[in-house]
Amino acid sequence: MRKHICVVTATRAEYGLLSPIIKKLEKDQDFRLSVAVTGMHLSPEFGLTYQEIERDGIHIEKKIEILLSADTPAAISKSMGLAMIGFADYFAEAKPDAVMLLGDRYETLAVACAAMNEQIPIIHLHGGETTEGLIDEAVRHSITKMSYLHFTSTESYRRRVIQMGEEPDRVFNVGAAGVENVHDAEFLSLSDLEKSIGCRLGSRYAVGTFHPVTLENATAESQMMELLKALDRNSDITYLFTKANADADGRVINELLEDYAKKHDNFVLVDSLGMRRYLTALKYALFVIGNSSSGLIEAPSFHIPTINIGDRQKGRIAGDTVIQCAPETDAVDKAVKKALSEEFRKKTADAANPYGDGNTSDKIIEIVRSFILNNKVNIKKKFYDIEF
Repeated sequence: MRKHICVVTATRAEYGLLSPIIKKLEKDQDFRLSVAVTGMHLSPEFGLTYQEIERDGIHIEKKIEILLSADTPAAISKSMGLAMIGFADYFAEAKPDAVMLLGDRYETLAVACAAMNEQIPIIHLHGGETTEGLIDEAVRHSITKMSYLHFTSTESYRRRVIQMGEEPDRVFNVGAAGVENVHDAEFLSLSDLEKSIGCRLGSRYAVGTFHPVTLENATAESQMMELLKALDRNSDITYLFTKANADADGRVINELLEDYAKKHDNFVLVDSLGMRRYLTALKYALFVIGNSSSGLIEAPSFHIPTINIGDRQKGRIAGDTVIQCAPETDAVDKAVKKALSEEFRKKTADAANPYGDGNTSDKIIEIVRSFILNNKVNIKKKFYDIEF
């Protein structure tokens, strides 16, 4: 009998990472795939990115709306409650043999709780990572303890999951799915990318995304303003930015970006690029700027500099292509100068990506096949103690 695997996705970036796995599971005769979408995917404000999934030919079995019209901590807690209610009903009806989740967002935690209560084994990707500036840190580790199978992006992260009491034979270092996307991407030409966004980028442009640092108290506006002042100092560069996600104060950042875009001809703002356009944009870019994890995970495969601002990604492994800087105008300006320097660009040309070399999806599916098809899952997990 085919085993039913449910893959849940809530954001544009998350789907991009999961898409190779989803597409291969859909074709695999050993599995019945269902895709459930929620969160930002279903919001007009964030570009209705579920449509990208449908354009890829993927059938969406369930849409569960959870977002409210505010991004306060209270609103996020209420969205989590809606997610638990919606997915509790869905899992009770669909009864999948396993649920696959990625990462560390608040809605993912709610989904994990619903799956755990329904006694559905959880397959978790990108556990063991650290982001000390974010609520995501606690969320990620919480999901790890609810999960049965673990697929980490580096060996260091694998050891950290084991350190949390998960048995080593259920924890696998498979590299980052984002790196596989880079290797397998069908890139657009620069001119086709420009046509698709309705704006000329030229040969001197940078790609940016800036999200709130959710363990800091109302710093989104001030940090965004510092970044924009630094861009003013480097006005000979065109900037292609995607909007912030639905974290607390994400809308504050987006309002500032929208206002800045209206007043600056060298600044292009889009709701979402989607995976193909985003990777194409990286391919031709001078550098990446902001605080998105993609600057640390995908961008190094293009051998371009990443300017990583502030503490959102603090603790995450960063390769030699990454320039760390404070969320201050002078620091960002200095980092831009460094990213453009001949010396640093020579360094990035030879730098390796610490998140692997691709083929992640095949590794994941074969391990899932071994456990799920052979009924090797026992949700009565033992705590694995390590010696100090």
